Amino acid sequence: MLAGAAGLVVLGAVFVLLPGVVVDHDLAGASVAAQDRLKAVNDVRTTLLQVVGGLVVFFGAYATWRQLRVSQDGLRATQEGYVTDRFSRAVDQLGSDKLDVRIGGLHALWRIAEQSSQDREAIISIQAAYLRTHLPWPPAGPESPAAAVPINDIAPLETRAADAQVALTALGVLCQHREQSWVNLSITDLRRADCDGLWFPEVNFDRACLEAAGLYHANLTQASLVSVNLRHADLTTATLRRARCILADLRGAKLVETDLRDADFTETDLREANLRKAVAHGAVFQRADLRMADLRGTDLSTANLVEARLTCAVASEHTRWPADFNHTAAGVVDTDDPGPEPSHLQTQGRTLPRLRRHSRRTHLPSPPHTQLTA
Repeated sequence: MLAGAAGLVVLGAVFVLLPGVVVDHDLAGASVAAQDRLKAVNDVRTTLLQVVGGLVVFFGAYATWRQLRVSQDGLRATQEGYVTDRFSRAVDQLGSDKLDVRIGGLHALWRIAEQSSQDREAIISIQAAYLRTHLPWPPAGPESPAAAVPINDIAPLETRAADAQVALTALGVLCQHREQSWVNLSITDLRRADCDGLWFPEVNFDRACLEAAGLYHANLTQASLVSVNLRHADLTTATLRRARCILADLRGAKLVETDLRDADFTETDLREANLRKAVAHGAVFQRADLRMADLRGTDLSTANLVEARLTCAVASEHTRWPADFNHTAAGVVDTDDPGPEPSHLQTQGRTLPRLRRHSRRTHLPSPPHTQLTA
């Protein structure tokens, strides 16, 4: 009550007495008509009212902003608590012995990672760890096909380990926007995995088994593929730029129109691999085994082919070789360019041919037609 009364007294002094004092000070004792003096006093009062009104609006806006900030902080804390609760429940689901519960947990983590950037890196690490522990290579569990089982007798990953395929797909989507520089998927069993169109830049696949995996249009820029098994893998139009494929096994792999620029294939086995129209500027094939590989239309103009084995590899007039490289002396067979490549959908579900042994013949028979299955 007293504070209110004091405020009224102050306002009265400001609007009743102060304008007159200001006008008298400005006139400095000069004589003016009473009407002119009254007008000057009212002008001062008007100005003071505008100032006070502005201050009221300013403090009202400030109070509203502060209240909004408090509300936002409270809402953010509530949301973070909700996300933390969802995160904990999803992680708990990964330890379930029921497949559908584990898949639900993986999808929940995927959703959280898309909504919460601060949790994305942790979720990527969890998914990678899930794959490494559930699908070690060589296989350890009784439910996993043994390492010696023929690849045509192994079901696709989405059939034999649907939860692992979900984790792999989520990982390949989230890696497009990750901040950390390295993800570890080394020594994992990813035979017949579906990685079409997924992103795995700078991912470590060292000593993993990706035999017959689908990597159509996948991004493997700067990935580490040391000693990886990519036999019969479909890498059509994939990006392996600056990838490290040292000592890898790519026998029978399909690398049609693949970006191999600056990739390192030192001592890699590429026998019977299909590299038609691949771009290999600056790629290193030192001591690589390219026997019976299809190099028709491949751009090897700046590639390193030192000590590469090329016996019975096939090339065409559109194959580009390094300057002064005698591909005929290296055992390469010149032939016509193939017809149009079959679409990616036409090659899905194919039965994989057995890899042939190297022959001393200088001419190869026509390659067998790939049998397609529904």
